[in-house]
Amino acid sequence: MKKRYTDEQIIGFLKQAAAGTPVKELCRKHGFSDASFYIWRQKFGGMDVPDAKRLRALEAENAKLKKLLAEAILDKEALKVVVRENRKPAGQTRRRGSHAGQNPDLRTPGLPVAGPGAQRAALRNAETGRWAESPAG
Repeated sequence: MKKRYTDEQIIGFLKQAAAGTPVKELCRKHGFSDASFYIWRQKFGGMDVPDAKRLRALEAENAKLKKLLAEAILDKEALKVVVRENRKPAGQTRRRGSHAGQNPDLRTPGLPVAGPGAQRAALRNAETGRWAESPAG
């Protein structure tokens, strides 16, 4: 955003007002509102030009540091997601189908599997360890 007045000009206006020039006259003469004058007085009141320059430099540095912090937080969250995905054991990967999340070794052979695929209940063949379609299905 382009500013119409520099910090040095604003401090000059404030010093003129402190010297006794009425605020309304300053506003009319230089073309700014009295609300702007009071905002400037709140921000720059009692400062000299070097102080205002220092304030501007500190504000710029603060904005830069906030941006760096936000980027670092995003990087940290992304790394957490990657680490979380890499820590999953091979057996805990997501399975698809009606048997998702079930350990086939813990089921009782011959009983239908409850869940979305219950119509096609699968039986585990004890000899081969493979799954075969149920004769009832």
